[in-house]
Amino acid sequence: MTVRALIGVSDKTGLAEFAGALQQLGVDIVATDGTRRALLQAGVESRAVSELTGFPEMLDGRVKTLHPAVHAGILARRDDAAHMRQLAERGFEPFDIVAVSLYPFAETAARGAGEDAIVENIDIGGPTMIRAAAKNSASVAVVVSPAQYDTVIAELRENGEVGDATRRRLAAEAFAHTAAYDTAVAAQLRRMWVADDSLPAQFTTGGERLHELRYGENPHQRGALYAVPGAPGGVAHARQLQGSPLSFTNWLDVDSALRLVSDFDVPAACVIKHTNPCGFAVGDSAAVAYQRAFDCDPRAAYGGIVGVNRTVDLATAERVAATFLEALVCPGIEDDAAARLAAKPRLRVLVVDRPAPPHPDVRSIDGGLLVQTQDRVLLDRAAMTVATQRAPDDAEWADLLVAWQVCRHVKSNAVVVVNGGMAVGVGAGQMSRVEAAELAVARAAARAQGAAAASDAFFPMPDGLEPLGRAGVRSVIHPGGSKQDPAVVAAADALGMAVVHAGERHFRH
Repeated sequence: MTVRALIGVSDKTGLAEFAGALQQLGVDIVATDGTRRALLQAGVESRAVSELTGFPEMLDGRVKTLHPAVHAGILARRDDAAHMRQLAERGFEPFDIVAVSLYPFAETAARGAGEDAIVENIDIGGPTMIRAAAKNSASVAVVVSPAQYDTVIAELRENGEVGDATRRRLAAEAFAHTAAYDTAVAAQLRRMWVADDSLPAQFTTGGERLHELRYGENPHQRGALYAVPGAPGGVAHARQLQGSPLSFTNWLDVDSALRLVSDFDVPAACVIKHTNPCGFAVGDSAAVAYQRAFDCDPRAAYGGIVGVNRTVDLATAERVAATFLEALVCPGIEDDAAARLAAKPRLRVLVVDRPAPPHPDVRSIDGGLLVQTQDRVLLDRAAMTVATQRAPDDAEWADLLVAWQVCRHVKSNAVVVVNGGMAVGVGAGQMSRVEAAELAVARAAARAQGAAAASDAFFPMPDGLEPLGRAGVRSVIHPGGSKQDPAVVAAADALGMAVVHAGERHFRH
């Protein structure tokens, strides 16, 4: 029995070797025009799809495989005599292998192509063939990636056919592939054509597996990192210059570090432990910002994850190299700085060349997904309300706004104390807001004197604000809106503090 393969690939990686091996095995190859030209250059014979259909490619290639001669050959059940009789009556031939790679839609969007080019790279015939072949996996092996070529060739050489278990596995991978492709298309079209940030009636998510991790959050769990739909960007697509692969928890911490420092236009740095900042600071340079962030809590910084929002120079690298850290994430690094950090082989160095495309925040619960738009902090002082008799001075305002930005990156209940642009005290993840405040000033110690503080949600009672005032904190920013706001403000006035109501809550769970 003759084995027949239908090939139509945009990605020509490994094509010549794959098709050459098929030819050596006696496989009859049918190819779309672009693929056939590539095969001719490689010395591999094939028949044109148009020979089967009796029609040339039409509409600038939009129509070439959408024909019964193609899809009947893919979908016909070999164990159904009526199906096979109908093929024979029309002179159609069944296909045993369908190899398709889709138009480079995501790549086209990523390089900043215009709308027309992006739309033209929405593949129609490719997904249709893939889905048809995957549906008929009882008889057809569907191949959607060059990474699958060797498996198919090995089984053909050994058994003369692709085995049932492999066909079924390839089918499952194929449906995941087209689902991820359609998800990328939907996400890009929403970015181009839907102006608001409303959430869609049907939410899909999916993307290419970038890394399979050694394990998940704990050794008994499995873990992997996947790309979100859209142009490659963000920490998931960071270039790792050195160090061992990141663990599941490393990735979470690196993401937290990048998100925090990316909120700031001025040079900023942070040290992250368990997704919370144990240190954060702004400065005149990356080196100064990092040293100040480290000095917030040197003990907690040991083994932490560092984020910097400026290109790392040699001065910054020297300071980073002075202690043990798990990872550094930054937007760039100078050659001499990279050479300096190479002497710390256990330190992972990640460079994020471009920000991530806008995408929702997605988290899983038992049986479902929770989806929300990304949080953001408004820093317009005119939109905020000074609630106390005393207003913050300019220096206090500067620290209040830094504290407010940092606070949204801290697990709730969260209180952050900032002095001179340094987050000197962080109370994170406490069940009581009072305890969060007490922990923050305990960490700040003497540096709470004259400092500013932020709370991610309002103080429901004065007892959350009073530990800050007693420790010397001069000003506080929080959302406001509690029934007890008057009592909290009265307590602040009695302590000589300034209180600003920002009008927004920033829980982080």
